Amino acid sequence: MSDSRGLRLLCIHAHPDDESSKGAATMAKYVREGARVMVVTCTGGERGSILNPALEGDETLAANIGEVRRREMEHAAAILGIEHRWLGFVDSGFSRDDPEAPSPPAPPPEGSFALQPLEVTTEALVRVIREFRPQVMTTYDESGGYPHPDHLMTHQVSMAALGAAAEAERFPGAGEPWQVSKVYFNSGRWGNLMKMHRAMLDRGLESPFQEMLDWITKMPVRLRPPTTTSVDCAEYFPIRDAALKAHETQVDPNGRWFRVPMDLQQELAPNEEFTLAGTTIEVTFPETDLFAGLRDQA
Repeated sequence: MSDSRGLRLLCIHAHPDDESSKGAATMAKYVREGARVMVVTCTGGERGSILNPALEGDETLAANIGEVRRREMEHAAAILGIEHRWLGFVDSGFSRDDPEAPSPPAPPPEGSFALQPLEVTTEALVRVIREFRPQVMTTYDESGGYPHPDHLMTHQVSMAALGAAAEAERFPGAGEPWQVSKVYFNSGRWGNLMKMHRAMLDRGLESPFQEMLDWITKMPVRLRPPTTTSVDCAEYFPIRDAALKAHETQVDPNGRWFRVPMDLQQELAPNEEFTLAGTTIEVTFPETDLFAGLRDQA
């Protein structure tokens, strides 16, 4: 096991549960190697729906969904071993699956995260960056991973705060300037999903991913930057899954993500992938470590 003491990783996410489905095994790996890992959640998920069929129709949960999701986030953070910070903005709401949803979707509600002035959201994140002083930061690419307005805003505020945090003249009351050395985009799970889908079909098994792949093919075609960094973290997949299941209202424990046998996942797709989006140091590709080139400085 590598020694990651002195290293700090900051991961920016839109809603509680996003951290457990994007890079969670990587975070667990670095925590257990001695690094400090913090997740910033931009919104409280107050407008999220109950997606676990076993909990649908529970009026008490629905009426208190914001409080419930805060408790779920606390549980997931404890499982992962991470530090956590709420940025303090309100969920903008979104429904990609509802056939009754307007097309195009209705604009976000007034006061929600997606409609906040970028200067306001940037200052809030700059404060966290300058306090935590991470060497590495992860966030979403310009697509947000999918077109939820909070994911799109998360990309914008992350990149704005990345630059502003290093500039002394920007937000002088938000702490001492800090330069993040490397920023990565989460590369998503689509490549691994396709790999597992094909392997299960080849072995005569029923794949749980056909519906998801059909949905992806209907999305507008866009170019994605190539993966630059692949972190071997297969042994931490059980921790990832436990953290994801901690978000009980958002995850069906019998859903597609949990139907692939763990040993098959660890064999076919043992890594989590990232795209280096900016760096202040020289790098060599491909990378196998988000902290590559930084460990001697820690």
